[in-house]
Amino acid sequence: MKNTPERIPVLALWSAPRCRSTAFARMMTERNDHLVVHEPFSQVVDFGEAKVGDRVVHTEQDVLDALRALAAERPVFFKDTMDFHYPALLADRAFLRAATHTFIVRHPSEAIASHFALNPNLGRDEIGFAWLYEVFDAVRSATGTTPIVIDSDDLLDRPEDTVRAYCAAVGIPFVPEALSWQPGMRPEWQATGRWHQSTSRTGGFGRRTAGDGAAVVDANPVLRGYRDYHLPYYERLRGAALRP
Repeated sequence: MKNTPERIPVLALWSAPRCRSTAFARMMTERNDHLVVHEPFSQVVDFGEAKVGDRVVHTEQDVLDALRALAAERPVFFKDTMDFHYPALLADRAFLRAATHTFIVRHPSEAIASHFALNPNLGRDEIGFAWLYEVFDAVRSATGTTPIVIDSDDLLDRPEDTVRAYCAAVGIPFVPEALSWQPGMRPEWQATGRWHQSTSRTGGFGRRTAGDGAAVVDANPVLRGYRDYHLPYYERLRGAALRP
């Protein structure tokens, strides 16, 4: 008899920085059917600790253990960003198999320009698309299936269709009421609040007036090099995106 792989009610959303993952997580909070955990892996690397449910954790392995423990009590959603590398995650093939790992992307020119505006000293690797693809490929290898990817442009242009397709793909109900929410800074965003100012002003998915990210990147030879490095990884991920 063939063994059925362990499954746990953990739904993950992985993102390069500045790809609108916080807005997606805000929608998941509005659903009120998952415990939402905000960037536990990156906060452990950046600050030396993170809060996962009621636990304060200090290492990647602590994060993995805490997520498993929480999932024994109720469904968990977490989102995290790939401005860091997570070797313990990549080594934990059981967690890669057991949780449902999904991904969100944005064109690197737009993501880099948004990132650069907040962090003019950013380095190539922390832009994150190469590390994002590494997790995507690790999940695909561990599960034997292609993970779910959404394009954040689809999320802004066709939010209902995109979220409906995502929910169907990961096996959760579509909750149309969760597509809108009260603007405001969430308590879990406080440690990294300056990165979430734009999302805190929103009440749903939609396009806002913004500068031309492609022009910003094109005018800067360092940023152009970053874009050219990350673009192939983005294109591979975008090729797997849902078509709502």
